[in-house]
Amino acid sequence: MGVDGRLRAVVSLAQAMASAQAPRDSWRAAAQGAREALGGSFAALSVWERDLGRLKVLVNAGERVAGEEEFPEAEAYPVHQFPEIAEFLHERWAGGGGPNAWVETAEGAAAGSPGYSHQRVAALRRRGRGCCVVAPIILHGRAWGELYVARPKGAPLFGRDDADFATVIASVVASGIAQTERLEEVRRLAFTDPLTGLANRRAVDMRLDEAVGRYRADGSVTSLVVCDLNGLKTVNDTHGHAVGDRLLERFASVLSLCAAKLPGAVAARLGGDEFCLLTVGPSADEVIAVADELCVRAAELELGEGVACGVASTGDAIGEVRSARRLFRLADAAQYRAKAARAGGPVVAGRDDEVLRLADTPPPSGDRRRFRDAR
Repeated sequence: MGVDGRLRAVVSLAQAMASAQAPRDSWRAAAQGAREALGGSFAALSVWERDLGRLKVLVNAGERVAGEEEFPEAEAYPVHQFPEIAEFLHERWAGGGGPNAWVETAEGAAAGSPGYSHQRVAALRRRGRGCCVVAPIILHGRAWGELYVARPKGAPLFGRDDADFATVIASVVASGIAQTERLEEVRRLAFTDPLTGLANRRAVDMRLDEAVGRYRADGSVTSLVVCDLNGLKTVNDTHGHAVGDRLLERFASVLSLCAAKLPGAVAARLGGDEFCLLTVGPSADEVIAVADELCVRAAELELGEGVACGVASTGDAIGEVRSARRLFRLADAAQYRAKAARAGGPVVAGRDDEVLRLADTPPPSGDRRRFRDAR
């Protein structure tokens, strides 16, 4: 590939990573783009998990052999087996050098050569590959991981020019990963409640729209539990807002624990003392059982006065649910009913006739409750 071709390959790689919508898309774009730019048959992107002392493979792209998954869950290698990232790379930096890539072949090299690894040579032979180029990825001034591109046995070996080009590609990949991490942080902040770490109202609105869409498309049972933490104002007035915040955090932990019993459930803080739990799939009875446990655990908290809990599920007789707004109003009305009745357990729309009437009747003038819209 000539200079112009390599330039186009770098631009294409940068564009592909910039357009990625999620980390996995970014990893795939990095590995696939590097493979194509370097004329390889296979490429992998790995991250150095320093706390675990291992290189974890994030993605395998191109011609994979048996045992190589595109997004492996458990493919990781102890750093001491591939020490270049921690030893060779550090020595190069200490001597004033840059994070250059290196080439390995299935024929091996003289022991002690920069970047030489018996394990990489053995892996090349075992997988029928003839050579590879390994480029460290540097992010925020630290070794983040590595980019690995291989060619099959019998193909032309990578040369010094290829290694230099791989170093350039690795820097482009590092920039793309940094951008992905920034976007993920922005998304996290946009959809996470800063006090409790639960999802926030914006996240619930989006997920609930999707959930009701699935229900209308294929009948998937969609359930919403809305909770109001009782006694928070008293705690704030008596002990201060710092103690009130601790109560909110403690209840959020209880809600998260209960949500874990329902596969795929989303636990969220709507704001103030209001929380919710959204599920798609579990039956109404399963959700109600978890809501009941939530009420029991909330009543056992050291501060506060338990929780008022309302449930609305398309698995119950609640009438037609055309929108997220309707399900939210039903769950909110059930919670309002639970609070008014000082119920010790959840009130369930469709199993308490008063809830349906409340959901369809405007609250009295001056009532703080407005059965909320989804947006």
